[in-house]
Amino acid sequence: MTNLLILPILIPLLTAVVLMMLSKYVKAQRVLSVISTVATIAASIVLIRKISLDGIQTLNLSNWEAPFGITLVSDMLSALLVTTTSIITFVVILYSFKSIGRDRERFYYYPVVQFLLVGVNGAFTTGDIFNLFVFFEVMLMSSYVLLVLGGTKGQLRESIKYILVNVISSALFVITVAYLYSVVGTLNMADISVKIAEVDQPAILTVIAILFLLVFGLKGAIFPLYFWLPGSYFAPPTPILALFGALLTKVGVYSIMRTYTLFFYHDTGYTHQILSVLAIVTIVMGCIGALAYWDVKKIIIYNIIIAVGVILFGVSVMTPASLEGSVYYIIHDMIIKSALFLLVGVMAFIVGTSDLKKMGGLIKEYPWLGWTFFVAALSLAGIPPLSGFVGKLLIVRGSFEGEAYVGAGIILASSLAVLYSVLKIFLNGVWGKPKEYKVTSKGNVNYLWFTSAILVGLAVCYGFGAEAIRPLISQAAEVLVDPNIYIQAVLKE
Repeated sequence: MTNLLILPILIPLLTAVVLMMLSKYVKAQRVLSVISTVATIAASIVLIRKISLDGIQTLNLSNWEAPFGITLVSDMLSALLVTTTSIITFVVILYSFKSIGRDRERFYYYPVVQFLLVGVNGAFTTGDIFNLFVFFEVMLMSSYVLLVLGGTKGQLRESIKYILVNVISSALFVITVAYLYSVVGTLNMADISVKIAEVDQPAILTVIAILFLLVFGLKGAIFPLYFWLPGSYFAPPTPILALFGALLTKVGVYSIMRTYTLFFYHDTGYTHQILSVLAIVTIVMGCIGALAYWDVKKIIIYNIIIAVGVILFGVSVMTPASLEGSVYYIIHDMIIKSALFLLVGVMAFIVGTSDLKKMGGLIKEYPWLGWTFFVAALSLAGIPPLSGFVGKLLIVRGSFEGEAYVGAGIILASSLAVLYSVLKIFLNGVWGKPKEYKVTSKGNVNYLWFTSAILVGLAVCYGFGAEAIRPLISQAAEVLVDPNIYIQAVLKE
């Protein structure tokens, strides 16, 4: 047992409390936010090394042994996601210095970002199903504030829909947890898995599995529960959009990955088949949206929906290769989506709008921006050897092993749709016919490009270094393939 795994939760929590007292001192908030997030990244990297050497790490709070106390559990999957989350938050904070605006910075922007980091990292680390709900609420309350920060008409309109959807989802979450507790008599995730195995997943647990799919599907934006996402994510400024697009849906996806491989793996014929169908339709609907719109933000937003479908299809197939592919792909998608949102934010900053029809020829004045976006676009589409390729390849291979040929074909076809949608941005906005733009400061543009390029560079390294990072990804997937590894680590059996 080690205290190391609580640091990525504790550091941003304490930082947020201190930052709330420094609301009038913007420079102090910036410096402290950067130092804190770097410390969080360092702690999470040390945690990855610890797990790689010694296996899954657990921490029983207040010294109550599992399953009676509250347990934090950090396996390789959660540690990788925590590290990725912390790095993305760090880059977004740097990007915010020149983009979010002084008014928002003075109105508790940085402390709320730290609270968001607490919720996301806590959701990835908790080993207790009720505390997953608690961290969800910390994350969602932070997102409510970020969504309305600035008080524009569009933000306020979309925030009503966003809050209503998530309040309903949270209520359903509590009800579902109560149903589960009434059947198995425990909230510890490892113990829940043991109890479900003992009762052989009767019909009531299948109903509970579908309820969890509804809850996490609303938060993860699978079909038909993604209706709230395009408008809600379009409303806030670019840094907030990057955080939402990279992190929030992935917490919902992670929750489905965790529960459907740890709890409900005994009878996959019904639950996982439903998940498979929903994932396929999610991919198709995301492709339609990405191809239909001529707004650069909307195009990337609909690509979030496509990625959710791809990851969850790999989970539904439940072969070792498909699960490994889903782990690889969720990390890739977090990095590349945040990078793309920041890059299209730079484009919108230059042009003054995100309407693709009003852009053109950006590469003439900003060649580095154009080619960086081109690399990110190819990575998103899964062009080898960039980061999107390996995850999709493993998911497709696992799908063939599981005889899920239709889903594999749709994933391959979706890659063409993704490639077309992002090349549409490149050919019409970045390439295209040059237009006159009134940019107040090229220095700001260069700064915003540079911070965005950090994530693109990370995505490129992730793709080219796939062989080097494969042992970590395989270790993360092992826990999904064999839940007994997780159970033995938590319950010390």
